[in-house]
Amino acid sequence: MSGNLLMSVQKDKDRIIVKLSGEVDIYSVPDFKESLYKVVEEESLDVELECAELTYIDSSGLGILVGALKRVKQNGNKVYISMLRDNVRKLFLITGLDKVFELI
Repeated sequence: MSGNLLMSVQKDKDRIIVKLSGEVDIYSVPDFKESLYKVVEEESLDVELECAELTYIDSSGLGILVGALKRVKQNGNKVYISMLRDNVRKLFLITGLDKVFELI
């Protein structure tokens, strides 16, 4: 991943856990898209995006998450987003994406 975004992936028995750290913005989004889509296409499991260390996400990053959600749903699975910071959670509420993703 380039820029200020780090992404690590763990797999447990029933889901893939993707830990995000840093910022998802216009600079980091190309690598983020490639990496995230690769993860969700390789496994037919639920995906949890753990965002405790995600400090910022812009509209291009939200678009990548929606694209990943569509891919995951094609296999009948869900995307969970956990540990959102207040500033990032606010974006999900403003955009209505809190009704699209499973916020935990």
